[in-house]
Amino acid sequence: MSKLFASYILKDLELKNRIVMSPMCMYSADNDGIPNDWHFVHYVSRAVGGVGLIVQEATAVEPRGRISDNDLGIWDDHHIEKLKKIVDAVRENGAKMGIQLGHAGRKCEAINESIIAPSSISFGEEHRVPGEMTKDDINTVIESFRKAADRALKVGYDIIEVHAAHGYLINQFLSPLTNKRTDEYGGSAENRARFLKEVLHAVRQSWPAEKPLMVRVSAEDYAEGGNHPEDLANLVNLVMAEGVDLVDVSSGGVVNIAPKAFQGYQVKFAEIIKEKTNLPVVAGGLIIDPNMAEEILQNDRADMVFIGRALLRNPYWPLQADHELSNETNWPVQYERGRLRRR
Repeated sequence: MSKLFASYILKDLELKNRIVMSPMCMYSADNDGIPNDWHFVHYVSRAVGGVGLIVQEATAVEPRGRISDNDLGIWDDHHIEKLKKIVDAVRENGAKMGIQLGHAGRKCEAINESIIAPSSISFGEEHRVPGEMTKDDINTVIESFRKAADRALKVGYDIIEVHAAHGYLINQFLSPLTNKRTDEYGGSAENRARFLKEVLHAVRQSWPAEKPLMVRVSAEDYAEGGNHPEDLANLVNLVMAEGVDLVDVSSGGVVNIAPKAFQGYQVKFAEIIKEKTNLPVVAGGLIIDPNMAEEILQNDRADMVFIGRALLRNPYWPLQADHELSNETNWPVQYERGRLRRR
């Protein structure tokens, strides 16, 4: 069997393969942050299509933490019922499911929300200027992450991913480009990592030790004076004792600079972080070719691969990938007559 379709065990989580559906915002919830039929069909179809681990899109821990008015939320108990319906159906169809807990910080575009950030610096001329977070703001957001983790446990997610990437609030603390604070949350790497460290500590108060905890990072800021992969590895090493089990390695987003994207463009970043932290990593970045995914795993460049846009185009990408690699995985019994056959 190919390594892409080999099982993977992390604490109490056992995945049937190493294909991770990357969290991708659908911007399809109503203003209350509750999922609807679109979200149900979107996620469950990828479970039917053979994904091993589905990570739910960025889900806001408080209303001002949304990227848009139409983001999913988990800031209140009334979110639990509909989220649980999705998670239960995903699991019934053979996949495991995680949730990405996030806060947009200065990148919040929800119309009626005030925006906050570590420093009062806007994302760009067309964006609002955020208020610099007070200590009370910091403590409030940290507690919101803890409560969100408690709700995630009640929903039944298999893994939590803390979103510390793509220029959102935690990433804003981590990057020297957006964090100009002079208190204990700014300046040195230890200080810039403090907010993430305290968020992880709070999440672990609600999220059991036997359940895995993942962090998504932007390993490259693509700007002079910003973070690079070695810097992120150092930051991860500063916080990993708070219970980090897995690092999901992405890049960009903290400043408005588009990376030069090509197939696998972020894999090298994952390799560096894997080597310097000794933690398992998830790698990706425009991976569309099953043979590329297999090469990454066979050469121990990463432990799993995340697939994003390819799964938007084709919910059954894993089934077709298996046909190209080994043709050994089980298809849903309802689709067996449509199985691709080797000649």
